[in-house]
Amino acid sequence: MALLALATWWLVKNTPLYQGEKPVVAPRHIPDYTMRQFTVQRFSADGRLRAQIEGDELRHYPDTDTLEMDNARVRSIGIDGHVTLATAKSALSNGDGTELQLTGQAHVVREAFASASGVEEAVDFRSEFLHAFLRTEQVRSHLPVTITRGSTQIQGASMHYDNLSRVAQFNGRVRASFLPSSQTPGAPLPATDRSVDRSPGVSNARPASAAQR
Repeated sequence: MALLALATWWLVKNTPLYQGEKPVVAPRHIPDYTMRQFTVQRFSADGRLRAQIEGDELRHYPDTDTLEMDNARVRSIGIDGHVTLATAKSALSNGDGTELQLTGQAHVVREAFASASGVEEAVDFRSEFLHAFLRTEQVRSHLPVTITRGSTQIQGASMHYDNLSRVAQFNGRVRASFLPSSQTPGAPLPATDRSVDRSPGVSNARPASAAQR
C-alpha cells in the first residue's frame, strides 16, 4: 500500500500541468549580427562573382532576411556580364542581393559595354531614392530623378526605367536636355542647353542612342 502511494505521488509530481496555449510572440526587428568596414561577396553556382557589397556598417535582420548598410558601395555583374554600380548613404538589400533600396545621394550606373550593334553607352541615375532590381535590370524612384545617357539628360518627378526595353517612364513634369559632348554626365545642366519641358502627366522616354537603333 505504501509502495502504491509512493508511485502515485511520483506520478503527480512529474506530470506537467496544463497552462493553456502560450501566445505566439512576433519576431522582433532587431539585428542578429553586425559587421563594420565590411565586404560581402555573392557567387553563382559555377563560382562566378555576381555581386560585391562594401560599406561602413552592415546589420542583418533575421525576421525579414534583409541587410541594412551605411555608406554602401555595390558592384553587380549580370548573367550577360554587364556591370552595375550603386552607391548611397544607406541601403537596404534583400537576402540574395538582387534588390536594393538606396537612400541619400543615391547613384546607380549601368556601365558601358560592347554589343553587336556597337558600344552601348553608360546609363547614369541620380536621386535621393532609387530602387534597383538588379536581376531584371530595372530602376524605380518616387522622388525627382535625373538620367544621363551619352549626350541626353532627362529629369522627372518620378521614374520607372527598364534597361531591357530601353524605356523610361516618367510622372510629373519632365525636362529633356541634349548636352554638349564635353559636358560631364551627372553635372548640372548648362544655361545654354537645348531642353524640352513636358507638362505634368506620364511620359515615356527612350534615350536618343537607343531610339536610333
